Amino acid sequence: MKFFTIARWAGSPRRVDAMVTVIVVTAGVLDTWIKPSDGLLTGTPTEVVAVVSGSIGGVLWWRRSRPGLVAVVVMIGYLVAFTPIALAVAMYTVGEAYYRRARVLIAFGVASCAVGLFTLLAGDPAPQGLRDYGFRLALVVPPLVVGYEVATRRDLAAKAEERLSVLEREHDLLVQRARSEERAWIARDMHDVVAHRVGHMVLTAGSLIVTEAQGSPHAEAAERIASEGRQALGELREILGVLTPDRVRDCAPRAPQLDATQLPLLVERAAAIGQRVSLQVNGHPEMLPAPMQRAIYRIVQESLTNAAKHAPGAAVHVTVQCCMNGVRVVAANGPSTRTPVVELPSGGHGLIGLRERVGLLGGTVEAGPHSNGFQIRAWIPHNPDPTRTRPKRPRPQRQRRFE
Repeated sequence: MKFFTIARWAGSPRRVDAMVTVIVVTAGVLDTWIKPSDGLLTGTPTEVVAVVSGSIGGVLWWRRSRPGLVAVVVMIGYLVAFTPIALAVAMYTVGEAYYRRARVLIAFGVASCAVGLFTLLAGDPAPQGLRDYGFRLALVVPPLVVGYEVATRRDLAAKAEERLSVLEREHDLLVQRARSEERAWIARDMHDVVAHRVGHMVLTAGSLIVTEAQGSPHAEAAERIASEGRQALGELREILGVLTPDRVRDCAPRAPQLDATQLPLLVERAAAIGQRVSLQVNGHPEMLPAPMQRAIYRIVQESLTNAAKHAPGAAVHVTVQCCMNGVRVVAANGPSTRTPVVELPSGGHGLIGLRERVGLLGGTVEAGPHSNGFQIRAWIPHNPDPTRTRPKRPRPQRQRRFE
């Protein structure tokens, strides 16, 4: 556990630089009393050489930001006080920083070898063997090669990661394309099946309107059935346009788009079939963006549909509250007061669809039992556009009530 903690702490480049600098400074100072030559400072008091060697090691703190300048300073320090460890680190940094510039690497390599040869000839008048020349060369060439190799591998890894990212994006595009084609097939099947059945319902209701006396209860019921069927066909066509935009790109919508202004009409239609519904609107939801208005409409529509299915005869109260940071929609119904005349099919997908729709807008939907009935609570936050100007005088909120 301690090893992983230290490795995580040392993962920062600046912390690595600090550790390298401290190690090189410490080794340079201690090496003053061990090394046989002090460069041009040979014969100078050891304390002075130790200070110079430590200062040369401290320059490595800037090796990432100014690798060339640091390498030049270290080579001068190597010539003056013979700092082999600092030179090796500087050459590694040069190889890592200039791995794409071969001429710069060759120039630094030749200059470092020349400095090492000069210190070898000037620092110790005794004859030097092949081992000393190899040692000077080892301070320059291997660090340059290692730095070059590390930087090259890092570059290749970055390119491989970028390529992998491109392949992942291409895969995502292929998946999205396959999903779009699947949605198109679903839309066509839905249109062929549902539109056919609903169209027959509308035609049947139209024939009842013609055969029944004007103003009779049967004629009014048939008119409501025909109106609901036409609206269902319009909404089906809207969904088909979302799933297959290429087929209806040039077609204008034939029915009014769903928004908050149609909430009173939705309540009226629910009341026409026997539901007791009250709607309270606080604020101005009609000024909200279109996606939020459609979500509000769908929430109220699904609430009334659930109440009609599972709690026939129950009173339903719907509240739409416009706040500064979002919109809250609450729809609650009481217990059922009569048995349903017709058992309507229910797949349990309505609330799931609401959660998905509201979730795309960053909101939440909660549904569950409440006071012997059922309640749906939805919250849709605002997503302000920074480029949109704010009105100077916001309209005061007012309450409207439709029953």
